Amino acid sequence: MPIKDLLLPEFDMEMDNTRRTLERVPDDKFGWKPHEKSGTLGWMASHVATLPYWATITMQQDSLDIAPAEGPSFVLPKPANRKELLEIFDKNRAEARAALAAGDDATYARPWALLMGGKQLFSEPRSAVLRRMVFNHIIHHRGQLTLYLRLLNVPVPGLYGPSADEQTSF
Repeated sequence: MPIKDLLLPEFDMEMDNTRRTLERVPDDKFGWKPHEKSGTLGWMASHVATLPYWATITMQQDSLDIAPAEGPSFVLPKPANRKELLEIFDKNRAEARAALAAGDDATYARPWALLMGGKQLFSEPRSAVLRRMVFNHIIHHRGQLTLYLRLLNVPVPGLYGPSADEQTSF
């Protein structure tokens, strides 16, 4: 079975869960943060919405320098509201899915490297990068985002079954 046939169903499920979570982000709380060391809700939601772009980069480039010595660093978009947030996510999701679907097993096996200031932090096959640095990274921060929502008394969506907000009596 081709690698993409294993990854695409998982990608689709996680992106559906991610969109359901982002749909709950309240417009009037983008500046809220749960702790002085935490990012704001707007930053966290924007990070989650942008992470699918890493799948596109992973499939279309051989590396990414997150702090290039020359040239600008990537700047996280700053959506002003949920509508803009979902537009960013939907664009990134569609581009990522297309990049994943276009890959063949040879592409998934080729190494990809993360750099900082021209220095290599790690290099792994693209399939490993996608699981560890993209899928798992999204799931991790989406979990943080659901905690932000809980602390704001926003109903949390069920992701792998009903949430406490979606429980029904049996």
